[in-house]
Amino acid sequence: MVKQLLPALRAMIFLTLVTGLLYPAVVTGLCQVFWRDQANGSLIRRDGHIVGSALLGQNFTHPGYFHPRPSAAGNDGYDATASGGSNLGPTNQKLYDRVKAAAEQFRKENPTYTGPIPADALTASASGLDPDISVANAKAQVARVADARHASREEVQKIVDLHTKGRDLGLLGESRLNVLRLNLALDGQFSKH
Repeated sequence: MVKQLLPALRAMIFLTLVTGLLYPAVVTGLCQVFWRDQANGSLIRRDGHIVGSALLGQNFTHPGYFHPRPSAAGNDGYDATASGGSNLGPTNQKLYDRVKAAAEQFRKENPTYTGPIPADALTASASGLDPDISVANAKAQVARVADARHASREEVQKIVDLHTKGRDLGLLGESRLNVLRLNLALDGQFSKH
């Protein structure tokens, strides 16, 4: 019996060392060398203080800021510990009511915008914490942000254009803007709110 247990014990110790210690240490080290910012949460600092992560959506409600997508993460949204979508189907009355309320809120906040409301202004992402908005969503909010900051729409649109990130590898996804970075750029250009 000992002859059978010793090889199994050696294999378990070897595999524990390789897969439990060596492999994670190598991967962590490589990530710290080649992708340090991403490996540490893509944290954004302003004046030496962490103000957020470029990977997680935050709620901005002041009219002088671009507003993010709605969030279904947690009871009040934007809860990083409760990341996840609502899982409501297209015929679900709760989803219908939520989208209808979001459309009414969008129209109320952006009274000069008369075009179709971008879908990402009405619906939450799968994680509920999407940090980005579409270019159409940002353009729909330019007038409100400019008016609240006593700036011209052209000035705000220039900041939107500067912070627009194109498709990944030129073909994956859509052009988008990181809401936190965009709002920090606004604070840098105009008075803070």
